[in-house]
Amino acid sequence: MSPSPLGLPSGRDLVTAAAESLRDPLGRQLAGQVQWWQLPGHPASWPVAVLGEGPPVLLLHGFDSSFLEFRRLAPLLAARHRLLIPDLHGFGFCPRPTERDYNPEAVLRHLDALLEALDRQQPSGGQNIGLIGASMGGAVAVALARRHPGRFKRLLLLAPAGLTGRPMPLPPLLDGLGVRFLALPSVRRGLCRSAFADPDRDVGPAELEIASLHLQTPGWAEALRRFARSGGFAGCGEPLPPQPLAVLWGADDRILRAPQKRAAQALLGPRITELAACGHLPHIDQPERVAAAWWAGA
Repeated sequence: MSPSPLGLPSGRDLVTAAAESLRDPLGRQLAGQVQWWQLPGHPASWPVAVLGEGPPVLLLHGFDSSFLEFRRLAPLLAARHRLLIPDLHGFGFCPRPTERDYNPEAVLRHLDALLEALDRQQPSGGQNIGLIGASMGGAVAVALARRHPGRFKRLLLLAPAGLTGRPMPLPPLLDGLGVRFLALPSVRRGLCRSAFADPDRDVGPAELEIASLHLQTPGWAEALRRFARSGGFAGCGEPLPPQPLAVLWGADDRILRAPQKRAAQALLGPRITELAACGHLPHIDQPERVAAAWWAGA
């Protein structure tokens, strides 16, 4: 494993090692499907897990997460679809050049470049794409669908966060303190447990490993600090994009607070289906239900 100039393994090294050594076998399999794409306007290579055959679907992970979030859903959808699962700009195992911005617009520009790269690989390959976004990835998906209304066929949002409210930038000093807090092992463990409906049953060493592995990527703390200072994704839901849209969230979600859920219900109305015995991660807690909901909307 070749270290970065900071003495840390690169994101590419971490993904390569994950494909061999992750405790979770589905995580190992998904890490083994990562390709490193050269994107227009981006000097480095960027990770995209690519698997399956059929109509394309783009899957977008949540805040401070990675493509590995979709390790249980991907094998199900790949039976009928070609899946494209990138790490969002500034997150996961992406390179984090210091000269880049780390804010919502930068995330969307990165996805613009990914779509352009997809067109170069396969003309018309970037049309009629399905779009699935989880947590913050739901807000990203909505903003991206508005930005490219002719490209995306339909959307499925999984416990979406950031559709309502307003950006709340963290001021200097607090942004750095917040990032250091998120890096504490006890905090990572608590957040991971909070995301599951039954953490005593479902959260063990394999889940904790995946929840924290990307923190070793060079630039993780600085990029996250700058993203927090930008205010992140908020108020992205209006107007809703023109494509058909469905929402799944868990009845036992302890990440989305009650005011957030009420605001989202007011915005999304009958598009929402609530899953019993499910937390903030329907695609991990109940991947079969998520896949069935996706196929039902075809």
